[in-house]
Amino acid sequence: MKTVTPEEMRDLERRSEEEGVSTDALMERAGLLAARVAWNMLGEGAYGSQIIILVGSGNNGSDGLVTARHLQSWGARTTAFLLAPRAPDDPKLQPASEVGVTIVEAADSSHLTDIQSELSEAALVVDAVLGTGRSRPLEGIYRDVLAAANAERERRPELVILALDIPSGVDAETGSADADALVADATATFGFPKTGLFRFPGADLMGQITVADIGIPEGLSANIRQEVVTQAWAQAYLPTRPLSAHKGTFGRVLALVGSRNYVGAAYLACMGAARSGSGYVTLAATPSLQSLVASKLTEPTYLLLPCDTDGDPTAEGALAVRDGLPNCDVLLAGCGLGQHDGTNALLEQLLLSSVPLSVPIVLDADALNTLSGIPSWYSRLQSPTVVTPHPGEMSRLLGTSITDVEGDRVATAQKAAAEWGVTVLLKGAYTVVASPEGDVRIIPFANPGLATAGTGDVLAGVIASLIAQGVLPYDAASLGAYLHAAAGEMVTNDIGNTGLVASDLLPMIPRAIKSVREGTFSGGIREIS
Repeated sequence: MKTVTPEEMRDLERRSEEEGVSTDALMERAGLLAARVAWNMLGEGAYGSQIIILVGSGNNGSDGLVTARHLQSWGARTTAFLLAPRAPDDPKLQPASEVGVTIVEAADSSHLTDIQSELSEAALVVDAVLGTGRSRPLEGIYRDVLAAANAERERRPELVILALDIPSGVDAETGSADADALVADATATFGFPKTGLFRFPGADLMGQITVADIGIPEGLSANIRQEVVTQAWAQAYLPTRPLSAHKGTFGRVLALVGSRNYVGAAYLACMGAARSGSGYVTLAATPSLQSLVASKLTEPTYLLLPCDTDGDPTAEGALAVRDGLPNCDVLLAGCGLGQHDGTNALLEQLLLSSVPLSVPIVLDADALNTLSGIPSWYSRLQSPTVVTPHPGEMSRLLGTSITDVEGDRVATAQKAAAEWGVTVLLKGAYTVVASPEGDVRIIPFANPGLATAGTGDVLAGVIASLIAQGVLPYDAASLGAYLHAAAGEMVTNDIGNTGLVASDLLPMIPRAIKSVREGTFSGGIREIS
C-alpha cells in the first residue's frame, strides 16, 4: 500500500476528479468509513452514546460532518462543534442538521466551557479539525479545544478519541507535532496513509491506524515510490509450501555468525533461519565455537573454519566458506562475529574479492562494522546484497551521526541504497527498507519489546531464510522485517513489552507466518473499504 505526502494526496484527488470520481464522492466515502470505525470502537455501547465531533474549516471538517451525520442516523447522540465559521449553504452542514446532529457555532473562546462540559460526558470524540492541513503552530480556539480534549482523556481514560486522517497538530508529511497536538486512540486515514503517520514524534500520537479505501481510481498512485507493508502484501509474498517438498525445496542457508564472546548470536541467527522455513542451515564456525554451541544448535550442520591460537577465525576461512557456498542458496554474515584481525581479513577476502560469490548475501552487525572501515566497500561487492544496520551501524557506514541518520530515516536509507547498490534495511521503530532502484517500504510496527540484544540476529536469519526459499532480496528484507515484527507483537500481546528476550521470538515466528498466511494476524495497520 502506497504512502503519500499531503501534496501527493491532493494531486491524487485532483486526478480522481479528472477520472470522474468527484471530491464530494471521496468525502462522502471517507465520512461513512470513519463513522464505521467510530461505531466499532464503541462496540455494544455505540447506540445512544454521546459523541462529539470537533469540526475545522476545511475538507477535514467536512469529513467530520459526514461522519456525524452517519453516527446520528445509526442512533448515537452527536454534537458537532464548529471551531471555524462555515458557510450557511455548506453542502455537508445542512444534511447533518437534518438528521438531528446538534450544530454548535464555537469559533471563539467563549464556548470553551460548553465544550469542556460536553467532553466530560462524551463516550467518543472525533477530531476533524485540521487533518493534513496543518501548516502553522496551533493557536486560539483550536489549541484550547485540543488541549481540553487531551486533559479530559487524561482524567477519564475510557473516553475514546478518533482522529480523521491524522491527529490535529501533527504534520502529515514530517511527523512533527505541536505540544498541544491531540493524542488519539485511533486514526482513520483516507485513501492512503500519510508519511507523517510513521515518523516521530507524531507517530506516538496515532493509536491504531486504519486506512479507509475512499475510491481513488486504481493506477493513479503507480509512480509513488514509498509504501507501507500490509498483511495482504505479506500474505501474497510468503513462499509456497508444496506437499511434494523435500528439504532442498526450501533452500540452504550458510551462516558465518557468532564467536566465543557472542555464542548466542550464532544460535539466534541460525534458528531464525530454521524457524522461518529454510530446509537446511549450516553454521560456519571454528572448532571452539562449535563446541560451545553444538548442544544448543542441534538442527544446523557445521562447516569448520581454520582458527588462530585464541580460537578466532583466520583469513584462510574465506576459502573454506567459498568452498561451502556451491551447496547453499544464500550467505548470512556478521551476527556476533567480533572484530578480530583474522575475522576482518576473512570478511574482506570473502565479500570484496574480485571473484564473485555464487549466492546473494545478507550482512549484519560485525560484517557492517568491518565494511565501515574499508573505503568504497560497496564498489567491490559482487553479489546481490542486503545490509541490515541499526542506527549506530548506519552512522558508521555513512560517517555521520546517529542524530543525522534518525533525522529522516527514509531519506537516509533511500540515499544509501542508491549509492551502495544494495538493499538497505534500517532497523528501529518503523523499520525502513530501501531498494537500489529508489523504492521504499515502511514496516508499520514500533515495539519497544524488540529493543533488546539479539533480536537483530533473529531478523537477519529470517531474511536469509526467505532468500534461500526464492524470495528476491528487497522483498525478502521487507517480508522478513514484517514477520519478525509480527512475531514480536504476538509475544508482547502475551507477556508485555518488558522482559522480552530474543529467543522468545523463535517459537513465535512459525505462528506469525501461519497467522499471516491465513489472514488472521490482527497487528499492523488495518484496512477498511
